[in-house]
Amino acid sequence: MDTFLWGALPYIALALLVSGLVWRYRYDRFGWTTRSSEIYESRLLNLASPVFHYGILFVLVGHLMGLFVPASWTDAVGMDEHAYNLLSLFAGCAAGLLAVTGILVLLYRRRTNPAVLRATTRNDKLMYAVLLAAIVLGLVAKLTHASLDAGYDYRTTIAPWVRSLFTLSPDVYRMADVPVAFKVHAVVGLLLFALLPFTRLVHMFSAPVQYLFRPYLVYRSRDPKLPAGAPPRRGWEEIED
Repeated sequence: MDTFLWGALPYIALALLVSGLVWRYRYDRFGWTTRSSEIYESRLLNLASPVFHYGILFVLVGHLMGLFVPASWTDAVGMDEHAYNLLSLFAGCAAGLLAVTGILVLLYRRRTNPAVLRATTRNDKLMYAVLLAAIVLGLVAKLTHASLDAGYDYRTTIAPWVRSLFTLSPDVYRMADVPVAFKVHAVVGLLLFALLPFTRLVHMFSAPVQYLFRPYLVYRSRDPKLPAGAPPRRGWEEIED
């Protein structure tokens, strides 16, 4: 089971992530969207969506720092283990609570607004459940194995295991003595990665780059207040056939 969970499951999740993105882009390009329900309700959405997105962004940054920045690097800049533990504890919990708060408000909005509820699919419900579980389990793992003096040093176990996956030689034995709470969090996180391409979360792999270079779109006639013979304003240029 250890070999499957920490040696095979990460690659299965990665294979589903990559193949799912390719399939979605080729055969469901018009479905590659957030499926926004803003048209039905915008007040709570405008409040909860930024809270969730900022929270999940900080959670992602914290994970990248904890898993891919070795302790020797933080020591080199003067951050000892105690300082790193405090940063991880307070900043990580704050980011997680911010993301959870945003999700809970979004769930409340979907449950109490009939139009939004009707637009909610089973796929959406599964996505919300797995996403919320991953964040909550991360908070539980952190809070149950941390204190102001010291906490569980995952940079000597989980982090080397994660980095070993990229060399195609997973060090499954690093996960042998990891607390159960962290193991469950890791498994649910891998499940979330496998589900990403098949849910509305696929929009995280999109960026409106082409929008920055699109041509001007003119929806009005020339400004009648301009004097005769005056050069047209920017964005009002005449188009020659």
